[in-house]
Amino acid sequence: MTALTAIDRGLSAELAADLAATAFTLAKRFAAGATMWSIAPSWEPHALHIAVEFVHPVIMGKRALPAVALTGPDLVDLVRVSVRPGDIVVAVAGAEQPDVRSIMRRSPAWGATTLWIGSGERPKTGAADHVLWLDDPDPRVPATGGFVLFYHVLWELTHVCFEHPGLLKLECADEVCVTCSDEGRLGEVVTASADGLAAVRTARGVEDVVTSLVGPVATGDLVLVHAGTALSRLEEDT
Repeated sequence: MTALTAIDRGLSAELAADLAATAFTLAKRFAAGATMWSIAPSWEPHALHIAVEFVHPVIMGKRALPAVALTGPDLVDLVRVSVRPGDIVVAVAGAEQPDVRSIMRRSPAWGATTLWIGSGERPKTGAADHVLWLDDPDPRVPATGGFVLFYHVLWELTHVCFEHPGLLKLECADEVCVTCSDEGRLGEVVTASADGLAAVRTARGVEDVVTSLVGPVATGDLVLVHAGTALSRLEEDT
């Protein structure tokens, strides 16, 4: 007798709620002009399927949503040059996939909303804005239809959200400093100079940042930026 996989057992109430919350976020982002970028380093057909699912409406009258699959080597660089503030990055991968871990870690600096779909051991808490996960170590899971079910349901629910446009206004929920009205933001160093300044990319764009508190920085380093100053250097997996 063939053992059942997680998806064969049906969606839990928690997973169903996660799907609904994720679709609501996607709808708000698309309504604001986002493009979805999908990646799946080990299972590229999933990335392609996600893009087709959203860009090609299968029901008459549904809008085509901008979605692009990114495939091939150097995915971190490919996503870096493709994504704009407000965009969506969807990854289908295991928790230990190094490129996806790096992309998820850096996406806040690029201003992107992130969704991570996978199975087996979960990524660290907070690794992505939304995580849709099948807690099943069975290596067959990526080929059993569970992930496909996820993004089919996401497409359906996203369009349900479009039927209620009053709910789709983006709200600012950033916690800011009461002294200077600025929040701490993740930034990625674009270029560094020897005089204690660096061009740093954050969700607001590229800005000049004072780096004297953290010492010399290099292109690609992650820093926490507050009031135009790098307060600390961050490791990718912290």
